[in-house]
Amino acid sequence: MKKKLKPLISVIAISALSLSINLDKNVLANDIANTCEYDSVSKVNPDYSTMNCLLTETALSYDVPPEIVKAIAEGESGNWRHFDENGEAIVTADNGIGIMQITNQASYDQDRLKSDIVYNIQAGVETLDDMFKRKDLPSINGGERDVLEHWYFAIMAYNGTKPLNSPIVQATGEKNSKAYQEKILGIIKKLELLDVKELTFSSEDFQYDSNSRENIKFSEMNYDFSLPLTKSKYFFETNQKVSVTTKNFRARPTTGGVPMGTLREGEIVTITGPFKYDEVSTKKNHFVWYPVKRDDGTEGYVASSYLNYSASTPTPTTSVAPSPDYSAYTKKFADFSTTDWWKDDMIWAIDRGLISGYGNVWNAKTKKYETQLQPNTQLTEAHFLTIFFRFAQKDELASVKNTSSWNKSGLYNMANKYNMPVLASEASTTSKGLADKGIRRGKLAQLMASYYKGHIVSENEAIQFFVDNGITTATSVAAYNPNQILTRSQISAFIQRYESFVSNQK
Repeated sequence: MKKKLKPLISVIAISALSLSINLDKNVLANDIANTCEYDSVSKVNPDYSTMNCLLTETALSYDVPPEIVKAIAEGESGNWRHFDENGEAIVTADNGIGIMQITNQASYDQDRLKSDIVYNIQAGVETLDDMFKRKDLPSINGGERDVLEHWYFAIMAYNGTKPLNSPIVQATGEKNSKAYQEKILGIIKKLELLDVKELTFSSEDFQYDSNSRENIKFSEMNYDFSLPLTKSKYFFETNQKVSVTTKNFRARPTTGGVPMGTLREGEIVTITGPFKYDEVSTKKNHFVWYPVKRDDGTEGYVASSYLNYSASTPTPTTSVAPSPDYSAYTKKFADFSTTDWWKDDMIWAIDRGLISGYGNVWNAKTKKYETQLQPNTQLTEAHFLTIFFRFAQKDELASVKNTSSWNKSGLYNMANKYNMPVLASEASTTSKGLADKGIRRGKLAQLMASYYKGHIVSENEAIQFFVDNGITTATSVAAYNPNQILTRSQISAFIQRYESFVSNQK
């Protein structure tokens, strides 16, 4: 799949410096709930649009096709339900818990699996991801993560590699249409409206005793299918050319949207921004909506199911890309993580000279001084301006002079020159002190958007500018979390996306 599928809803970091696995999972769960505007403690089933968001964003954060996660949730819970009419988590006779029917997973908090939908979904997606990584299950073709059929055996293992899930009925040699993975792929066909291909296996590939509860033994560990398989529809990028397979062209992101004319099958259109969830919360769609533009300039929305990679647009693939070498960074920075969402963004910022590590930091656990990145450290307004101008006005920043005894006067003179509505000023000691206060994400957007446009814009206008141009992965002003304090990892991501946006304008 592409670079961690949607630069992550990005995991909005918190102020704590701990990078423990449990804390990271909590941060991720909280951020997904905020992105989808869902109250995790409400103990009510979200509306369909919100549930679509929770399932999709969690899948994307783990590099798993959302189509599969949503289909499993549908198959396991029946109608995307987690709570019953009394606000209690649905638990089946075999102790399957909630929407993802998590069973016998001691590594998860059992009470939270019941009380927290997002945590339950997260547990299900992690389980599915673990199944995909297993080496004792057969692989299909190159095993690319964005190809739905490549997850066939991972889906099977989610329910269990038992005889009842054998792709072939041993006694007859016929396809086992009742197998769990076949049911899930059938849901994708029906509700995601995708033509998932039927894979052909032989009875010799699977050894088992139909009267036993023992796992299936796989005789063949790799399958090579030449038929065209199905790529996930969630990774189209802004400005990408795609082809359409439908006539439906809507004015709004909903099936009831006003028609915007008729599309031609095979017509090439341009993606103009991030996908959106159905604006009618009661509509149960598994798909999402992409904003697109026709060659005549007409803009509207098309359901993701009806978009294909254009033959003229190279389809992203990870099969030929070498694995990144993070060794230099793990050696240099004691807290560098090769698994956290921010790793590539911070490497980009480090290599550009935008940020550097903190030297001689005492680590009570290792009992020694280290150089650390501290990705979750909060940024002040002055820190942000320094980092941003290193990117946008490097030469000018290097030569800027202070014009008073205030050691930040030169930096703030630059901000004023570029129409950036900063909070701090030389007006008083109190106003100077604002330079050293944590900068809100909303203010960050306002400063960057004002710099780009050359005049001051409102905070909401700036956040919408971020949303419309892919500088944030949030899909609305509220989901952007404007009141959260900016961190070092987040600024690395925002500036990198901003650079991509500016480059595409040239």
